[in-house]
Amino acid sequence: MTAHGFPSRFIKLPQARARFGDRVDRLGAFLHEGDPLADAVVDALAPLDRPARESLVALGLARGPGAVEAQGPAGERLAVLLAHLERTPFWVDHARADRGGAAFLRAGALGGMVLGTYSLVAGYCSPAGNKPLAFSGRLTEEAPRRLGETGRYVQAVCTPGGLRRHGEGWRASVRVRLLHASVRRLLGRHPRWDAGCWGEPINQYDMSGTNLLFSWVVTDGLERLDAPFTAAEREDYLHLWRYAGWLMGVREELLAATAEEARTLWELVKSTQGPPDEDSRGLARALLESPLAMARSAEERRRVAWRVPFGYALSRHFIGDEYALALGYPPTGRRWRAALWALRRAARSGTALVRALPDADRRGVSLGLRYWDRAIQRTVPRADEAFPLAEALRRR
Repeated sequence: MTAHGFPSRFIKLPQARARFGDRVDRLGAFLHEGDPLADAVVDALAPLDRPARESLVALGLARGPGAVEAQGPAGERLAVLLAHLERTPFWVDHARADRGGAAFLRAGALGGMVLGTYSLVAGYCSPAGNKPLAFSGRLTEEAPRRLGETGRYVQAVCTPGGLRRHGEGWRASVRVRLLHASVRRLLGRHPRWDAGCWGEPINQYDMSGTNLLFSWVVTDGLERLDAPFTAAEREDYLHLWRYAGWLMGVREELLAATAEEARTLWELVKSTQGPPDEDSRGLARALLESPLAMARSAEERRRVAWRVPFGYALSRHFIGDEYALALGYPPTGRRWRAALWALRRAARSGTALVRALPDADRRGVSLGLRYWDRAIQRTVPRADEAFPLAEALRRR
């Protein structure tokens, strides 16, 4: 813990204050804050066995708070959370959110590339924010499934109507929120969790940063691929994730309402964290080499082998040489630099072509949904059937 009361992970404060003013200290306070509503639910669920817990959550998601409020202390706490979430904030515009999700789905495989080689890697670069994953061991041991879960959740959120009350994205957001609370509970009791260094497990600072990974960083990545959203699409997409973040328990004041707010918060977060550590390198390696882990035969491994060096090259293009060096990336050879140039040219031409087609919006969304179905069908069930509460930490 520093003299200012912040966890020691919160660094370079004089430089950050010179650029961002007193927002630095206001942001730092969120390193100590979790998600009280969801934490209370998980504490009340803890005495129940796993089938009873999952059954109660499923009942509440399907039928609402009235169906569970009489089901003992756990049902009462779950009903409070669900009642809160069913009161949609006034600023939410569902039509706008649907337009934002559709814009992402129309990006198809390009959106998948950005998520896999930029958004997730940028998250792993945080040497404290990556600790919940590092403690659980889930990404290094089950990288394909973890990646599939992420893709399934993003697809559910971006599907038109996904964040309405009975939408798959709404239900999945609540499940992920409770999953995070269950991990927070386990880590908070772990003898090796260093709160003085890292703060509260899965705290509001890190939760807001994760929301930016799926919102602001995605729009930045598509722009770097020469397949940018229009200004209106960018704002709509950020609006979608502003609401998704609210459902996930991120404090409303940490949810950017505009692209400029998102850019500022992202730069503030990056400027107050240290360089990637050994956990960062292990997580990034497991992510980028997951095509080989998913291969089911020697022949399939040969077919997908090219995706690993291309993934490293694409990730370097997004995160830059400094981070790539810190993560231990191999150099990008001439062949892969040429492939990146070809990808950007194809993305630019393809984006222009799709926008010019008759009925382009509907067709693009349909193709995007098919892409995500193919990309994740081998690894995880539907989003509203996934994300069970954590039972234990795998290993450190």
